[in-house]
Amino acid sequence: MSEHRLKTSLGRAFGAAPTPARRAARWLDRNLGGSSILREELRHIFPDSWAFFLGEIALYCFIVLVATGIFLALFFHASQAVVIYHGSYHPLSGVPMSDAYSSVLDLSWNVRAGLLIRQVHHWAALVFVAALIIHLMRMFFTGAYRRPRRINWLIGLSLLLLVGFNGLMGYSLPDDLLSGTGLRIAFSITESIPFIGPTMATVLFGGDFPTTGIIARIYPVHIFLLPAAIAGLLGAHLGLLWLQRHTEFPGPGRDDRTMVGSPMVPQYALRTTGYFLLLAGVITAFGAWLQINPVWLYGPFRATDATTSAQPDWYMGWLEGAVRMFPGWDIQIGGFLLPAIFWPAVVLPGLIFTPLFLWPWLDSLALRDNRFVNVLQYPSQRPGRMAVGAGFFTFLTVLLVGGGDDVFASAFGWSLPVLLRALQILVIVLPPLVAALTYAIARRRSERWLVS
Repeated sequence: MSEHRLKTSLGRAFGAAPTPARRAARWLDRNLGGSSILREELRHIFPDSWAFFLGEIALYCFIVLVATGIFLALFFHASQAVVIYHGSYHPLSGVPMSDAYSSVLDLSWNVRAGLLIRQVHHWAALVFVAALIIHLMRMFFTGAYRRPRRINWLIGLSLLLLVGFNGLMGYSLPDDLLSGTGLRIAFSITESIPFIGPTMATVLFGGDFPTTGIIARIYPVHIFLLPAAIAGLLGAHLGLLWLQRHTEFPGPGRDDRTMVGSPMVPQYALRTTGYFLLLAGVITAFGAWLQINPVWLYGPFRATDATTSAQPDWYMGWLEGAVRMFPGWDIQIGGFLLPAIFWPAVVLPGLIFTPLFLWPWLDSLALRDNRFVNVLQYPSQRPGRMAVGAGFFTFLTVLLVGGGDDVFASAFGWSLPVLLRALQILVIVLPPLVAALTYAIARRRSERWLVS
C-alpha cells in the first residue's frame, strides 16, 4: 500500500487529528497492516432483538464467576484434615470439622466482603445455567440449529453439561452436611454403572465413600480443568458466531444472505457494555440481599449424619426428581446387579441428551431440508417441533418438582406418598397431553401464517 493510500485509509478509519490513539493505530497499520480488515470487522452487524442477549448473559456470568472465583480461591483450603473450630460463628465453636469447611466459615464470617463474594459466585452460577438453557430453547424453537450452525448447537449442549458438572463440584467443596449428601449420591450413581462403575468410583473418589481426599481431587477440576474447557468452548462458539454471522428473525430486507442490525462500533459495543454492567449489578444485588447456601446452618459433613429437605441446585433438580420418583427396581442380569438408581440417574440422562445432540441431523432428515439458512422461524411455523419441545420441557418440569417433593409436602401439608404417586402419574400423562395441545394451537397459528 502506498503512503498516500495508507494515510487515506487511516484518515477514514481514525480521523486526521494526530492524537496518541491515532498515532498508535497508524504505527500498527504501518508495521502489521490490516486496516481495511479491521475497519470491516468493526462494522460487524449484530441483530437488535432482545432474544440474542441471552447468550451474552451466559458469557458475562462466566466472567463474573472467574473474577469471584479467583477471590474465593485465595481463602479456601482444599483439605479434609480435621480441625477444631474456634471462629466467629459461635454455635459451631469447639466442633471438629474439616479444614475446608472451617475455611468456608472463616471466609463467610471473618473476611471482609467474603460472604458477599461467595453468594455472588453462587448466584452467577445459577444464572449462567439458566441463561444457557433459555438460549438453547430459543435456538431449538426458532430453528437456529440448522445448517450451518449445527456445530454451535453441539457446543451449547456441551457447555450446559460442563457447567452443570462444575456446579456440582462447586457446591460440594465446602464439605458441609448438604454437600456431603450430594457427594454420597454422586458416588452411588457412579458405582451403579455396570462393569466400570466400581472402578470409576474408586478412581474418582479415591476409594470407598466417604474418603478423605475427595475435596483435594475435585478442587483443581473445579477451578482449572473445567473452567478452561468452558472457556475453550465459549471461544469456539464466539469464533464460529463471528465467522457465520448471526441469525435474525424474519422482517423487511432480511434474507439468508443479508443482515439488518447495528454495527459493533459504536452502537453494539456501548449497548453490550451496558448489558454487562447491568447484569453484574443485578447479580451483586442478589448476592447482597438474597441468602443462598448458608453452610453454617448445615454443619460439617459426617457419614453417620443426614439432613432433611436436602436438594441440589435447581439445574440438578430434575435428576434428583427422577431418582426419587423411579420405582426401586434392582435387576439381576447374570452375575451383574443393576441397582434402581442406575435407570433414572444414568440411563435416563443418556436417553435425554443423545437425541438432543443428534437433533439437527434428525430434523434435517425428517424434513429433507439441508439448506443454508440465516433467517429464523417463528415457533408456530413448525408445529411438530414446538409440540416436541413443549412435551420435553413439561417432562423435565415434573421431574424438577419431584426433586423437592418433601419440601412441597411439608409446606402445603400434603401426604408425601400421595404426592409422589401423583407425580409418577403426571410425568407419564402430562407431557403427551401438553404436546398434543401445543401442536393443535401451533397448527392453527401456522395455517393463519400461510393464509396471510
